[in-house]
Amino acid sequence: MSMNELGFYTLPGAPKSPRDLIDEVRDGERLGLGSCFISERFNIKEAVTLSGAVGAVSETIGIATAATNHNTRHPLVTASYATTMHRLTDGRFCLGIGRGIAPMFSAFGLPKITTAQMEDFAQVMRRLFAGEVIVGHDGPIGKFPVLALDPSFDEKIPLGITAFGQNTLELAGRAFDCVILHTFFTDETLVRCVRTVKESAERAGRNPAAVRVWSCFATIGDHIPEDVRLKKTVGRLATYLQAYGDLMVSTNGWDPKVLERFRQDEFVRTFRGALDGVATTEQLEHVATLIPDEWLAPAAAGSPENCVRKINEQFDLGADGVILHGASPHDLEPIVTEYARTRPAGRFDHLAANPGG
Repeated sequence: MSMNELGFYTLPGAPKSPRDLIDEVRDGERLGLGSCFISERFNIKEAVTLSGAVGAVSETIGIATAATNHNTRHPLVTASYATTMHRLTDGRFCLGIGRGIAPMFSAFGLPKITTAQMEDFAQVMRRLFAGEVIVGHDGPIGKFPVLALDPSFDEKIPLGITAFGQNTLELAGRAFDCVILHTFFTDETLVRCVRTVKESAERAGRNPAAVRVWSCFATIGDHIPEDVRLKKTVGRLATYLQAYGDLMVSTNGWDPKVLERFRQDEFVRTFRGALDGVATTEQLEHVATLIPDEWLAPAAAGSPENCVRKINEQFDLGADGVILHGASPHDLEPIVTEYARTRPAGRFDHLAANPGG
């Protein structure tokens, strides 16, 4: 049974070796997980290499970058990568992009990504996938005398986007095939995001049901050791607050005074690095005192039965798919087994393996 409504991120957290991906993908496919999502980091998580590895060791699982950034490669390089993956996997690949983290881009000398650039990029990709020769492109992504792949191409490659704010959600509805939301979104935020994407698709004359909205849902069962759970919940959310706390707080309607207290804490203020990557258990126990329980509540935790109940609630709130975030397929096995046992027959038969299909 292939459960195309469920996905996982390969190499969660800070892996020591990208080779961990091989067993993760095989485990995920064995369990029936429908899609494998690939996040990119400027270390040992380069998305093109990882995508090829997932394609090579799998047969049925969908594959998506969630996300890479359009401004780190020439458009022709990215388009060639996508078509190569598309044919390598017999159509299981979805090219997903995102806005990136502005402070990091500034530090690396990369330009800030705009909504207009992402829309222009999507249009250019679709034209290249269709075999078009683009002459004299002058748009938000730049000026290019000629852009072309192969005039014989007529590739239907889905495009995905990771989304947070209103502008990106609306862009997802009118120009992309799937949208991947952020972890620790409240129920109210999820409902609003789904509504925004679907209404935008409808205004653009598209079928709203054809734009898949993926909830990225922290799934950390109580069979995982307590110190690891602390890292994947408190540590992960704290790292998001380090990087873009204002956006997390405003998106969820949380109290900004709590964020300010978090930032002004002596330990947090002087800490160097990502909290979920290098903080000790004792340090994370201190950080846990700074984060309200309700901020950590949008997650699947506890027994496999309780985790499955929370996952199903994401579908009831409008999500088309749920990414079981923060754990490898091996760690997810008791939860996925319970989910498969109680999975409603026929509810998700319309979904393709491709996460943007």
